[in-house]
Amino acid sequence: MTVSAKIVMAIMFAAVPISMAQTTQPTAKPSPSSAPATQSATTSVATQPSVESLRKAAEKGEADAQYSLGVCYYIGDGVEADQSEAAKWYRKAAAQGHAKAQRNLGACYLVGKGVKKDQSEAVNWFRKASDQGDDIAQWCLGRCYYWGFGVKIDQKEAVKWLRKAAAQGLAKAQHLIGICYYKGEGVDKDFHEAVKWFRSAAEQGDDNAQACLGACYYNGEGVEKDEREAVKWLLKAAVQGNENAKAALKPGKS
Repeated sequence: MTVSAKIVMAIMFAAVPISMAQTTQPTAKPSPSSAPATQSATTSVATQPSVESLRKAAEKGEADAQYSLGVCYYIGDGVEADQSEAAKWYRKAAAQGHAKAQRNLGACYLVGKGVKKDQSEAVNWFRKASDQGDDIAQWCLGRCYYWGFGVKIDQKEAVKWLRKAAAQGLAKAQHLIGICYYKGEGVDKDFHEAVKWFRSAAEQGDDNAQACLGACYYNGEGVEKDEREAVKWLLKAAVQGNENAKAALKPGKS
């Protein structure tokens, strides 16, 4: 199988999306419990707390219930989807120091879902959750510093927060800190360190990291050049729908 050298070289510069449209909000219906909003349900519907029981607990001031009720409203689980109502309950839990609620409220402000878009306010809530050690909030805060959303671009500060999330095993953060090492943004350029982080994320199934690791093998950057290994990782990314990897593997490119 042939690989497009031009596209492989471009992967490193296309792998980090400029858009912050991807947020921390759930895209599948989780159990309306205190489970993180980014996780799908693993509990039978029959054992899930009802929305009304959540509401009663939320109205009594229970932060976990307020957060979970916000999730239900955000995705329309047991109630009609209502992002404004979701933000309302996230805010109540966030005010009590609930890290996941702070993170999700930050995501609402980042893209203007249920609240007026305010990226400075998003950063404020991401920081509160990050200071509590929430890995996804740390990744979001790192991305804000990387792109300059709600704060001035500060690549060293971006790396600081990305490193905290990456150390907790968050693949998305590991991929982005790999990009920082590859490009020398906020850290000294170091292909070997970039490959280390790409591999950590790639082995967790992150398609962008798999594409980047494939590119490193193709170019011999941070690892010995190995086109077979390059194709292996590009294929892993391509089967997940990664467009850069698919384009790199198309025959007839040069």
